[in-house]
Amino acid sequence: MSDNDGKKPLGVRGAGSRPGNVKQSFSHGRTKNVVVETKRKRVVVPKPAAAATGAAGSGTSSGITAASKRPAGISDAELERRMKALAAARAREADDAAQREADEKAREEERNRRREEAEAKEREQREAEEKARAKLEEEERQKRATEQAALKAAASAAEPDAAPVAAPTRAPASKAAPVARKREEDDQVSRRGKARGGEDARRAGKLTLNQALAGGEGGRPKSMAAMKRKQERARQKAMGGLQEREKIVRDVQLPETIVVSELANRMAERVGDIVKALMQNGMMVTQNQSIDADTAELIIEEFGHRVVRVSDSDVEDVIDQVDDKPEDLASRPPVITIMGHVDHGKTSLLDAIRDAKVVAGEAGGITQHIGAYQVKTDSGALLTFLDTPGHAAFTSMRARGAQVTDIVVLVVAADDAVMPQTIEAINHAKAAKVPMIVAINKIDKYEANPQKVRTDLLQHEVIVEQMSGDVQDVEVSAVTGQGLDELLEAIALQAEILELKANPNRAAEGAVIEAQLDVGRGPVATVLVKKGTLRQGDVFVVGEQYGRVRALINDRGERIKEAGPSVPVEVLGLNGTPEAGDVLNVVETEAQAREIAEYRANASKEKRAAVGAGTTLEQLLAKAKEDENVKELPIVVKADVQGSAEAIVQAMEKIGNNEVRVRVLHSGVGAITESDIGLAEASGAPVFGFNVRANAPARNTANQKGVEIRYYSVIYDLVDDVKAAASGLLGNEIREKFIGYAKIKEVFKVTGIGRVAGCLVTEGVARRSAGVRLLRDDVVVHEGTLKTLKRFKDDVNEVQSGQECGMAFENYDDIRPDDVIEIFEREEVTRTLA
Repeated sequence: MSDNDGKKPLGVRGAGSRPGNVKQSFSHGRTKNVVVETKRKRVVVPKPAAAATGAAGSGTSSGITAASKRPAGISDAELERRMKALAAARAREADDAAQREADEKAREEERNRRREEAEAKEREQREAEEKARAKLEEEERQKRATEQAALKAAASAAEPDAAPVAAPTRAPASKAAPVARKREEDDQVSRRGKARGGEDARRAGKLTLNQALAGGEGGRPKSMAAMKRKQERARQKAMGGLQEREKIVRDVQLPETIVVSELANRMAERVGDIVKALMQNGMMVTQNQSIDADTAELIIEEFGHRVVRVSDSDVEDVIDQVDDKPEDLASRPPVITIMGHVDHGKTSLLDAIRDAKVVAGEAGGITQHIGAYQVKTDSGALLTFLDTPGHAAFTSMRARGAQVTDIVVLVVAADDAVMPQTIEAINHAKAAKVPMIVAINKIDKYEANPQKVRTDLLQHEVIVEQMSGDVQDVEVSAVTGQGLDELLEAIALQAEILELKANPNRAAEGAVIEAQLDVGRGPVATVLVKKGTLRQGDVFVVGEQYGRVRALINDRGERIKEAGPSVPVEVLGLNGTPEAGDVLNVVETEAQAREIAEYRANASKEKRAAVGAGTTLEQLLAKAKEDENVKELPIVVKADVQGSAEAIVQAMEKIGNNEVRVRVLHSGVGAITESDIGLAEASGAPVFGFNVRANAPARNTANQKGVEIRYYSVIYDLVDDVKAAASGLLGNEIREKFIGYAKIKEVFKVTGIGRVAGCLVTEGVARRSAGVRLLRDDVVVHEGTLKTLKRFKDDVNEVQSGQECGMAFENYDDIRPDDVIEIFEREEVTRTLA
């Protein structure tokens, strides 16, 4: 049976088909033939008769053209669109051809221009070389002429034969011949180069295969500077040879350690040369590694420079410490610090002076921070006041206030006299060596006794004028305003005696009175300018921080452009919160400020590490043994300003004894954050916030982790609560209370009980539940409890003094007549920290 089975083969209808056979192979040797026919595409050609008919029927020549060229089945609109597209394509091709032609023409012009420039440069160089060569030949010719004249003179003097003279004259001619031939060859080579159409100039600077294999250029083109140096060397060589430049010897400042690249920069030498010299000395270093000062000194001397050894602390030398000239000084307002005991009315007195309610903003009527204010008196004098807290925990803050002040106003309540913090204020003022004015406040009270205040001050070597001393004293009342004018007059008089002056036309220097972290403004420092004028835009360094003055705000909240001497301002623009008491110095550049701040931070870090590190293993073990039985109360403290945080930490350090102590894990400025909660949760510590609050994420985290957050606005409330919490870590004290004594008269043996003492209670009472000690010759031989206490044959709980009883000890039988039994009770007493 055939594969076709009598069926006709497949085909394509129509003429022009081309049949073909395709043989298919299958498994088991089966095959199948398929006949495939292909047919050419049909091309429709319009008949001449139809064209003629269309021409007769249409009225326009465009209709004739369109009908004669229109393919079958194409509408007029489609034909028109096709014709427009064809015309647009032809126009586009024409534009592209014109653009290509213009680009090619521009490129050709650029090539010609570059070729002409290269030829001109080559021509100039060749002319310079020819001039130099001609100059050399002229010099040689003159030299030969001089030598020839000298030889002739010598020959005429000795009258020798003329023949030897001719020999030297021919020798230079023979030398000049190769020079002329060399010039002709160079001209021929240049003419051949021009004949080739500047091919050498076109190929100049390109890397050839031979150059790449030889490694002459290293596969990398030279820089423009290298090409210029090469041309300069060639020009100098052509003009009469290279002249060695004189080496510049530099003074190289060398710190303890220096980076290799920085050393090369200070020496003005190539880094590669420095690295090579170090490798020759056996040090395999790179340009980014540091080397010590001794090694760097060897390298500097090897390169012929001078060494100037400096230390890291020399970075602070940029801070100008020059004393001001007397003619540059101008008068400045005095800085007055108000000091005194807590609740003696310091802030109320200042409030009465400046007519502003400062007390209203303080919690519990107690000043929590150092405040700086400026007050103008009726006479027009400007006074700068510092209001310091009076609480004992703020001792260090008061000390800082005394250091920046000119005059101290010591406020003493007339109804309370001299108190402990008053004595501290007197000591601070004496240590700062500043004059003091005593303001006896609360003079309006009925129980006021100003004379007692003056008498008490005598014990501390403060002698007021009424007691024949030199310290001014003024009786004032912050409530009624009595004596305020006299106080201001006393201050003005004292300031006039001091003749306070400062130079406003220099780089500013000031002291940080307070610092805080403001959420909207960032780190803010309250600065009292001491010298110079602090202006907006100045770059400064303060302690371990630096920055640029972004804004200056005075005590009334107004933005100002500059602040002169004795003016307190808030400074914005710091990169971090400085410590209260740090000195602010204005420097020239931000790089200097950053370098000084980094040096101070590193020095402080090294100092803290040195203080905290144990020197020997024995000391570490001894400290660990001491701390083994000490219980710690860890806390986290956050405050609104730096001074408050510092004072709280100092107060916490004083709480505790050899059994319990408070450990401040972290103290900072600003709101309580999630990181503070994480630290407290890991250490099991509470978080204390002083005039700050926790943000929403921190509150949620604290609720989830169970961390306690406590808020305070008065510092001694915080101290009392921490004392109470630390007292809970103390073990209860066991106290013994003696309740009676008994004397053993006889000792009996009782079956089932053992040895029983027949006793007489001589003092107090004997109880079965109490503890007993057996004394023999006033020496304790046993301590325990009673097993039985009998009165006659009955068991009783207690026996009064003067009565007889029987006693048996628990697990002890060695009792003798005339022994004394001491009876006592134990009670637990809760301990507290003082």
